[in-house]
Amino acid sequence: MSGLNTDTEKILVIGIGNCGRHDDGLGWKFTELVAKHNLGKVDTEFRYQLQVEDSVLVSKYDTVIFADASHSKLKQGFEIHRCKPAAHYYYSSHMQSPETILYLTKELYNKIPKSFTIAIKGHIWGLGTSLSRVAEKNLEKAISFFEKEFFKVAT
Repeated sequence: MSGLNTDTEKILVIGIGNCGRHDDGLGWKFTELVAKHNLGKVDTEFRYQLQVEDSVLVSKYDTVIFADASHSKLKQGFEIHRCKPAAHYYYSSHMQSPETILYLTKELYNKIPKSFTIAIKGHIWGLGTSLSRVAEKNLEKAISFFEKEFFKVAT
């Protein structure tokens, strides 16, 4: 975990999804593994969806990682990219994007934490609590990258 001083940097991983809908639980499973592996001083939270109220939580951290399942084709089975504030809102205040949460954090609390999204490719989306084999492999790749490389990329 070189490159990121976790003794002074407050880090939050937010897992987004629904573990009752097969691979939609990838964000939660990723977050659960981060907590289980005790990767430095990293706090974790679980959400079915992001809400405007999450901006208060995000404002208390230096680095925030949003982890979620993806329907998109991802070359490595997952992708990570910087997340920037964006002023776009969904009709319902109970479903917002990470970019919107960052925008609200900036506007309401004058804080913009260093932020990233981790998208993990899923395969099965119906009712059920297990991950597909494809999703499990993609999750392994994402958590391995996070453990070995993320902290170098985040600086």
